[in-house]
Amino acid sequence: MKFNDTYVNRTEFFSLGIEETSGRFYVSFPVSNGFTDYEEYYAIDQQMFERFQNDVDAAVKFVNRCRRHELDELLMQKPGRNRGTAI
Repeated sequence: MKFNDTYVNRTEFFSLGIEETSGRFYVSFPVSNGFTDYEEYYAIDQQMFERFQNDVDAAVKFVNRCRRHELDELLMQKPGRNRGTAI
């Protein structure tokens, strides 16, 4: 997968982008498992992608749900057994 961030929010630590191979939209944020830092990518639709660029509050609410693992069914890459926690 080739992730291309098109919007980065450095205050709330999340990004929006398009996975270039599939054309799917995503939201991502950094996580750490003590050994390494990496990104978790959650699939979103185009409507959410466009909305989140203009409505940071809505994006942060969604990202926080992802950080709490409430929307794991949207993960684009399943984490390993030593899953990190949001940074």
